[in-house]
Amino acid sequence: MIWYYVPKSVGPDGCHCKPFPPLSFINLGSQNNFIALDHSGIYAKKELYDWFVTEYPKHCKYKLDMGKSCGRFKNKMDDIPNDLMKQLLEKMSVQEWIRVYKAIIKK
Repeated sequence: MIWYYVPKSVGPDGCHCKPFPPLSFINLGSQNNFIALDHSGIYAKKELYDWFVTEYPKHCKYKLDMGKSCGRFKNKMDDIPNDLMKQLLEKMSVQEWIRVYKAIIKK
C-alpha cells in the first residue's frame, strides 16, 4: 500500500495513540484482487462520507463496497471512478484533516 502521512513539519503532534508516528491521511493499495482507497477524512467527517456514498452511483455502475473509510474497487481498472476519486481528494486538504482529527478523534 502507498500511505500518505501528514509530514511532522506540518502536523508535529502525530497520531493520538503514539506521538512518534506521523498522522495517517490517505492510503492506496492493491489487495486480494481489488484496489483499496482508505481516506481517513471519510471516517471522521460524516458529511464527506455521505457525499461520497451519494456521488458514487453517478460515477460507477457497480455496487459500492466500503467499510468505515476504505472503498474496495473490485471492478475492472477501466471502471474505477477516477474522477470521483479526484473529487474526493480535492474535498479535504491536509490542514483540514489535521483540524478535523484534533477536534473529533484526538479529544
